[in-house]
Amino acid sequence: MTSGSALRVSAFDYDLPAELIAQHPLPHREDSRLMVVDRASGTIRHHDFREFAAFMNAGDLLVLNDTKVIPARMWGTSGAANVEFLFIKEIGPGSWEVLCRPARRVKPGGSITFSRGVEARVAGIADEGRRVLEFGKADVRALLHDVGYAPLPPYIKRAKQDEAARPEDIVRYQTIFARKEGAVAAPTAGLHFTMDILSGLKAKSVGVRRVTLDVGLATFQPVRAELVNDHKMLEEWYAVTPSVARAINAGKAEGRPVTAAGTTVVRTLESAWRDGQVRSGRRSTSLFVYPGFEFHVVDRLLTNFHLPQSTLLMLVSAFAGYDLVMKAYGQAVRARYRFFSYGDCMLIL
Repeated sequence: MTSGSALRVSAFDYDLPAELIAQHPLPHREDSRLMVVDRASGTIRHHDFREFAAFMNAGDLLVLNDTKVIPARMWGTSGAANVEFLFIKEIGPGSWEVLCRPARRVKPGGSITFSRGVEARVAGIADEGRRVLEFGKADVRALLHDVGYAPLPPYIKRAKQDEAARPEDIVRYQTIFARKEGAVAAPTAGLHFTMDILSGLKAKSVGVRRVTLDVGLATFQPVRAELVNDHKMLEEWYAVTPSVARAINAGKAEGRPVTAAGTTVVRTLESAWRDGQVRSGRRSTSLFVYPGFEFHVVDRLLTNFHLPQSTLLMLVSAFAGYDLVMKAYGQAVRARYRFFSYGDCMLIL
């Protein structure tokens, strides 16, 4: 497949029956299916995620994204209108950038009333569909944890304020190793891990390391361009500690494979690669990975199945090759894998 300016977004389309889009998590995280795709041989095998450790060897490095999802979805009223808000990021004391629906109801200078009588002033327009809300001295994070919902993607069709599902989603739309709050979407490849699986990896002397990328709008923003390289990624923040950078650099020098648990880890590690090694620090990235990209750090990739025409599918195609990925997706549909955030996953070797 061609790369660069000739690459069309429409090439990353595929047919997906709606019933294969997972609407709820499975009873147990490790119940997910695991498709294993071997790039060298072109073979595709079908396993369960509880077998994941069997594909890792002593000395291998597995890198996780430990960002923590904020219960960032909340409703407020503007006049008589009920408006849905996604709290994207805190941009200053009491000041938040939000995505709102319908945005036309949220006008600069107006006010929004939330639960517990908390009010916010609409301070301005950040971009299409986004606003800046000023809350004064109100504890917004406490309010989100008290009444907010998990920021589930729109393809998960639920009643808008499903109180019955809220507790489960708060727990299950979160990895078990999440510790640094800042994301408005889950790093979904990490959702399959359990403490038993992580313990099994440790017992096998697999080096498990953590980086942080606060998943924001960039990860799931729609691609509206016709040509792939006309799409511009929004910025997201990532952090790599000095100890993790040293471990990965040592592993690369010794020829030990680095497995990224998710596309956000890929973007973190490849963004941190500078002058022949992974550099520690906290930085922003707008790295867009699509076919033709040269990978420097990641040797293997664990990832969920992604939306058609998405930047995530383009990243996976860059890593494994377009034809093999499309073949794997076709098999996943025929074998009735579960797709997207609460769905199954693939390991690309």
